[in-house]
Amino acid sequence: MPRSFIFRNPSILVFIGCLAVFTVVVTVLSEGFGIGFLSTSFIKTLGKTLALCLVAISMDLVWGYCGILSLGHFAFFGLGGYMIGMWLMYERTRDIVVTSMASAEIPPTQQEVKDAIGNQIFGVVGSSDFPAIWTLAGSLPAQLALVVLVPGLLALVFGWLAFRSRVTGVYLSILTQAMTLALSLYLFQNDSGLRGNNGLSGLQNLPGANNVPQAIISVWFLWGSALALGLGYVLFTWVVSGKFGSVIRGIRDDEARVRFLGYPVEAYKLFIFVLSAVVAGIAGALYYPQAGIINPAEMAPIASIYLAVWVAIGGRGRFYGAVIGAAFVSLVSTWFTSGQVPSIHLGFYTVDWVDWWQVVLGLSFVLVTLYAPRGIGGLFDLISGRIAPNRHGADLGPGAGSLQEKEAIE
Repeated sequence: MPRSFIFRNPSILVFIGCLAVFTVVVTVLSEGFGIGFLSTSFIKTLGKTLALCLVAISMDLVWGYCGILSLGHFAFFGLGGYMIGMWLMYERTRDIVVTSMASAEIPPTQQEVKDAIGNQIFGVVGSSDFPAIWTLAGSLPAQLALVVLVPGLLALVFGWLAFRSRVTGVYLSILTQAMTLALSLYLFQNDSGLRGNNGLSGLQNLPGANNVPQAIISVWFLWGSALALGLGYVLFTWVVSGKFGSVIRGIRDDEARVRFLGYPVEAYKLFIFVLSAVVAGIAGALYYPQAGIINPAEMAPIASIYLAVWVAIGGRGRFYGAVIGAAFVSLVSTWFTSGQVPSIHLGFYTVDWVDWWQVVLGLSFVLVTLYAPRGIGGLFDLISGRIAPNRHGADLGPGAGSLQEKEAIE
């Protein structure tokens, strides 16, 4: 990678260094490879948090840099989880079925094994037949490809239809939310082929690793999530660098002017939208095996709204801000909803943080939007001495100071 790229983006080295140190320290403190100071459940929480940080920077790419407020990015996140979950559930069930049939006097045929697997997976929805979408469920390479292809194709079709119609602003946000709601409602149906509201479960059990304890598997996923987050950070930083990055920022600030200059605005927006959807799918494929279960409720529109809140609190337009926001809110949310925070007794009312945490989160979002639009990431800008460049050129139009203050600080 050219040295000038790293030189122009010193945050890459800082971020990768911090991520590497964090991963090493957690590994040393884990039960699987270290001294056992951190529990396996907490290691999974940290691994899931890294996956959420990855989907957060994908949201920041499409919203913070390109100006597209997508309220449907958790649909891509969930689809990635479903694609890898199909393989995990199929192979795990196959291992159980084959083991149980091994003691039979007459060896079972392949069709009998397949029927037994289907009955185990789909019996909960009153069926034993494999839907067509499970055709490749027994192939890990195929399902890994679908982790990328399914979210990418959905984003491509949706984005092409929306952007070519020049839908922008709040109308586009509503459309993305409607897409997520429609997908979620469809998956709730038993005949969707993905077990309806039961979802896919037992995803924490890796096929072929029956003798490997969860303490070790949790660290494996932590490593995978950290690697994916590091690569995603570098990729997105490269994407927003140079002329391409200037164009998408221009689309964010004044789409009509960029179109007037001759740039294919729709093509730029579609590329960013599809790329961010693909990375969101990868993040979901890392998250749900650590969560152990996925169901359509995970793809409800409220989840995508939370994602936007994380990015806003961390600092929109800064990838490290999105990471900080996602990690901060995720870990604090886990703490408040775990029941470990003591309730506040006011005499006439008891504040139970399990119920009131979402209210606190909403108020935080409003306060940050009103009084700290740069989010938590803005504090790091102050500490590092990062200031906006002085680019007040000569008057460029009939009005004095055509290079506006708003443009000068971008």
